[in-house]
Amino acid sequence: MVKADMDSVLLMGPPNIGKSVIFNALTGINVSMANYVGTTVEYTKGVMTLNNRELILIDVPGTYTLDATNDAEKVAVDMLKGNLVEKNGKSCHRASQNNSETLKSPSAVISVIDSCNLESSLYLLFQVLEYGIPTIAVLNRMDILEERGDIINIPLLEKELGIKVIPTVAIEKKGIKELKEELGNLLNEVIKKNLKATIKPEKSKNESKNDEIWEKAELLSKKVMNKIENRKKSKREVFGELLTKPWPGLPISILILGISFGIIIGFGMGLRKYILLPIVRGLIIPEIERLINLILSDGMIKNIFIGDYGFLVKGLEWPFTLVFPYVISFYLALSLLEDSGYLPRLGVLLDGLLNKMGLPGASIIPLLLGYGCGIPAIMSTRSLNTNKERILASTLICLSIPCIAQSGAFISLLAERSIIALFLVYAFSLVLLISSGLLLNKLLPGKRHPTIMEIPELLIPKKEVILKKVWLRANQFLKEGALPMMGMIGLAALLYESGIMDIIGRLMSPLVVGILKLPAEASVPLILGIFRREFSIIPLIEMELTTIQLFTGAIVGLLYVPCIAIIALLAREFNLKVSIMVTLLTTISAFVIGGFIANFGSLLIR
Repeated sequence: MVKADMDSVLLMGPPNIGKSVIFNALTGINVSMANYVGTTVEYTKGVMTLNNRELILIDVPGTYTLDATNDAEKVAVDMLKGNLVEKNGKSCHRASQNNSETLKSPSAVISVIDSCNLESSLYLLFQVLEYGIPTIAVLNRMDILEERGDIINIPLLEKELGIKVIPTVAIEKKGIKELKEELGNLLNEVIKKNLKATIKPEKSKNESKNDEIWEKAELLSKKVMNKIENRKKSKREVFGELLTKPWPGLPISILILGISFGIIIGFGMGLRKYILLPIVRGLIIPEIERLINLILSDGMIKNIFIGDYGFLVKGLEWPFTLVFPYVISFYLALSLLEDSGYLPRLGVLLDGLLNKMGLPGASIIPLLLGYGCGIPAIMSTRSLNTNKERILASTLICLSIPCIAQSGAFISLLAERSIIALFLVYAFSLVLLISSGLLLNKLLPGKRHPTIMEIPELLIPKKEVILKKVWLRANQFLKEGALPMMGMIGLAALLYESGIMDIIGRLMSPLVVGILKLPAEASVPLILGIFRREFSIIPLIEMELTTIQLFTGAIVGLLYVPCIAIIALLAREFNLKVSIMVTLLTTISAFVIGGFIANFGSLLIR
């Protein structure tokens, strides 16, 4: 349990260099998330034990600098200054404490250095050292450095920096024991000598000062790094460079994304058809129905549990057999792309197109995350530099990118009826993404900010890490996706059995029947879709519809009003105006484009 009087240690470093792996190794599972109030930036904190003494370890948002040019950097600077206050599990600035418990200023800093990109990591480390806080450097990814044949003179690096440097391979937990020992020694020294931060530099826009630090980092990097001169590049390095060039990068990217899509559909359908459906429909639901029939007599309450929208029937079947298998297969494919180092290369490859859409190449990460869930995707736009980029990316995620729950519904709806219609849904999504980006870039005020992307080495993903990632993300879906879905189905059952849904359905019938050319009962999915987007699609599976009606329903579901949770998130991340505008844009687009397809789609699909 985190207590305000505990000593705190900051874990700092650039993004994507294994910082979170080190955090997990030091804290285990005793962790929690918090927001830095006023910024929307999240960080992770946990309790670690050293020498029978509990400490708070804070995983500071990954940054390349402390220049305070974006929210993540501002939060990192505030944390170094000790401006961290806990209030109801959240954090805020000292100026807005109001009965909050103030955490102690950091007793020490663990600064993680990327051994393969030494210069940029040293720039951040030099900025950290200016604060005078006792610091340990962790030289991570040493396995990749050794694979290259390069050597870092660690004793010389320690001498030049004046601090202890611990080499690690975090993913294999190599060096973690030594890190704990040295951190314990450092904290003992802090207590013994009562060391405190002595320098509190304010945000500086002095470019000459920054240039001096860059020059210092460059010189030290060259001094301690022993690189093999004229080393022949490995086949993996050559292939990695080719992936960032239009030829053959684009054809390869199409192939890789095609294979990923195949994994999502093929593995998900197999898991659904041969494992989950037989278990849920063949074993669990019949037993539930038998028990309910024994306990309850016919009537409204019984129907709420096992009727047409039965909470214990559809509440199990829809989340766990129609969506969950594709959640697992999606995160399997995404984890493989992440851990291989391919995603940043895809960002570089598409940088030109994304720039025309008003986005940097780095925005490929939030956009791809949107195919998993819109909430973490929108939250990940915090890494973008300007408000325009964040609003633009978030709008595109809401408008044109189906989350994995929607994708599971699309596949269940169309894969066995018309693979062409399924392909056209995703083709339409891609065309809409690009065209909307080009248009919104011209309409939204603001400018882009230059962005630097670091490209990691291509790696062969480790099976254990992939399986752990898939398990953690699948478990997160069960808690944050499946359980709310079951709750919404329970609400739908209540509305259906009470007759309220019929009343609303009749009011919406002219819109559904007249514009979308769908049967009147298709009003029900649109009502449910207000709560969770995929519910605008899933009930269509059990209706007798033509292929063009299924396609129309899928497109409307793709564009339909975002989930309530996303609407609330948009208001919190930006403001109420942005939330309302995105909601109106998606809803109007759904009916306008859906109506067009309903009337003219037969030219494409028969």
